[in-house]
Parts: sequence; structure tokens; C-alpha cells
Amino acid sequence: MRRALIAGVATAALSAGMAHAQDLTFPIGEGEFNWQSFDEFSSQNDHSGETLSITGPWTGPDNDLFQSVIDYFEEATGATVNYSGSDSFEQDIVISTEAGSAPNMAVFPQPGLAADLASRGALAPLEDDTANWIAENYAAGESWVDLATFPGPDGQEALYAFPYKIDVKSIVWYVPEAFEEAGYEIPETMEDLKALTEQIVDDGGTPWCVGLGSGAATGWPATDWVEDMMLRVNPPEVYDQWVSNEIPFDDERVVRAIEEYGYFLEDGRVAGGRQAAATTDFRDSPTGLFTFPPECYMLKQATFIPTFFPEGTEVGLDADFFYLPAYESEDLGRPVLGAGTLFAITQDSEVARTFIDFLQTPIAHEIWMAQSGFLTPYGEANPAVFPSDVQRNLNEILTSATTFRFDASDLMPGEIGAGAFWSGMVDYTTGADASEVASSIQQRWDSIQ
Repeated sequence: MRRALIAGVATAALSAGMAHAQDLTFPIGEGEFNWQSFDEFSSQNDHSGETLSITGPWTGPDNDLFQSVIDYFEEATGATVNYSGSDSFEQDIVISTEAGSAPNMAVFPQPGLAADLASRGALAPLEDDTANWIAENYAAGESWVDLATFPGPDGQEALYAFPYKIDVKSIVWYVPEAFEEAGYEIPETMEDLKALTEQIVDDGGTPWCVGLGSGAATGWPATDWVEDMMLRVNPPEVYDQWVSNEIPFDDERVVRAIEEYGYFLEDGRVAGGRQAAATTDFRDSPTGLFTFPPECYMLKQATFIPTFFPEGTEVGLDADFFYLPAYESEDLGRPVLGAGTLFAITQDSEVARTFIDFLQTPIAHEIWMAQSGFLTPYGEANPAVFPSDVQRNLNEILTSATTFRFDASDLMPGEIGAGAFWSGMVDYTTGADASEVASSIQQRWDSIQ
């Protein structure tokens, strides 16, 4: 991290930040935050009178939460930060970069878009020590470096983005009371999970809730299943080759992952059968967990799904989750699938690079952690600031990962990741052959190349 010390900065930054102090969400020096990291950063950076512009996808409550983090950057440096969130960020950032009117920084929810702009010369490469910092300080650090490293306009690869605010998809939701009454234990391995699936069927129950319905996006929950299974039956480099189509979609290793998902769809294992799984809206898929007796015992879905639990459900008490385990026999560590956002510099400036430095401080993570909806692989951020054990336990899945991979369908060309892959998984869920489905997706991929 750049540490250009400036004489007299501490005093200047303190006086510059006084006007902001009353707006800070958490008083400096109070609570279990790493205020030392804030003080050190403040003493080394003075941008009084300078302005930083940032655009991104965060609107509504997320806008407010990000603004609460920005407040501490402003307090520390004296800079003014103007953040503009947009529901059409992906279109807006392309237009602004092409017009030469991009802000200083952009927050990308999809690495593919950042990679495309990097290849056009619209992003500024970050410094080499930033890549080293990520590798050393993020759990599964090299995975994060790889995720944010793209070829530039000259074909040379460089780190172009900084990962921040991550979502986890490798989790299974359940109702603790239902598990306790039936005598079921949390599985530690994929072998255990399959044994539990069969035990529930033998006991006369239905193990799984599955719902692929999502309007025009129907099918995406099944792609998450396949992506997670890819990481549990193949090394991460095979996942990467699949995402880039270096190996075809109908490669036997990909077909195996699809069939691994299919295991959980077999007769008696999914509520309502395969047809119901394909047509049930994903927002309705948790319903069966909460009936008595349970219509199903487990639901694989991402961290956002409690939004669609019955009103009044207390996560951690009425519903809980566990990590979707890996195969002990495959010895592939503890892979985690997820998504997240990447900060990139779209109009280079010293204050923009200082903001990248700020994201490398514990306080930049802890302020959002202490509120809601924020997970981080940064091990130095204090988990004690999380407002609940639920968020703390979710974050532990991320910090204990040996491999992290981004949602594959978001990295593939839109016609595949948000088209043929979705529809192909609906076909497979309703009974089509895995090899034939995979071949049809590959044919679609070949047609766009």
C-alpha cells in the first residue's frame, strides 16, 4: 500500500474533518472498531479541498450504507466524495467512458464488464503492491487477485480492480427445530450431505426445496447449483477453463457437475418433483421449510433469501444455515461460490488511488460490517463488530474459504450465462439428458464466437 507521508497531515486532516464529525455513524474511538487503522490512514493522507467522484450500482439503503463508509474517508482526508448510484449502472458506465466523461471511480457488480472496459483502456491499472496486499490479506487471496486481473489494451495482464463487499452462495438453509425433532445433524462433508438426503427419504420426508422460477430469468438458481458442484468435483482451474470456454460446455467434467446437481432432483428428493422444481418461483421456494410437518428440510440459496422467509422469521433461531460442504474424497479444500463488487479507477487521480488504499484498512470494512448486508474476506476486519451471530457465521464461511470463485453465469457471455445456461438447466431439471443439454449450450456458444 502506498504510504507517502506528508508533513503536518495529521493536523490538517483533523481540522478538515471536523465539519463531518457529527455525521459519522459510529463515534471515533468508541466500540470494537480498529480505530488505529483509521488514525494511521488519516495521518498519512491529506486531500483537503479535493473532490472524488464515484458511481456504482448501490441505491436506496445500500447507497446510505456506502455513504456511511465514505464519511470516514472524508473525515480522514478532508476530501469531498460524490457518490452516484444507478439501477442502470452497467449501461451508464459504458456510455460515460466512451464519451470521456467517466467519474474517477466505478463499482462493478460484474467482473466481465470491468474486464471489457480494461481491454479498451478505460480503466487504470492498480499498483503492484495492491495485488500483493490482496493475496496476503484476503482469505483465498490469489482467487481474488485472479478475479480482478484482466488484459489491458496492449494484451498485458494487470490488476484493475479491488474486490469489496462480497455475497456467498455456497450455503444451505434449514429450520433447526425440524432438524432437532427428526434427529438430523449438520453434515460436514458432501458424503454426509448425500447420506442425510437419503436418510430423510427413508424416514418418509422430502429433503430438498428447489425453485427455479424467476420470470425472464427462470433457471438461474440451477446454474448456482451446477457452479457449486463444479468446484466440488473439479480443481478451480477447470472451473476457470469452463467459464472462458477453454474446455467446452459438454466436457465430461462439466456434465458430471450437472449430474451432481441432478442427484438432488431424483424421485422423492425434491418437493413436488422435478416439474414443480422447475416452475416454483425461487421466492416461494423457502415456504416448505416452515410447514408442519416440513414439506422439505433444506434449501440451497444465497445470503439474500431470508427476505422471502415468512414474516417474523428470526434467522439464527427460526431458520439457520450451514456451508454447502465439499467432498472429503475429492480433497479440493473448502471452495466458496459467490458474487460481489469491484472498485476500479475510471479517471485516474491521486485521491482515487488513496481511496483504494482506504479499502485496505480494517475500518473501511468494519463500518459497513457493523450495520447490515456486508461480508468480507479480509481477516483483519474485526468480526466482533457484526450486529449478529448470523452475519458473523456467514462471514466465517468466506474467511475460511480455500478457494473463491465468482458466479460463472455472470462471467460468461450474456447469451450463455443469462440465456442458454438458464434455459438449459430448466430442461435438465424437467428430465432432459445432461450431455444433450450441455451440447446444446456449447452449440449456442459456438454460434456467437
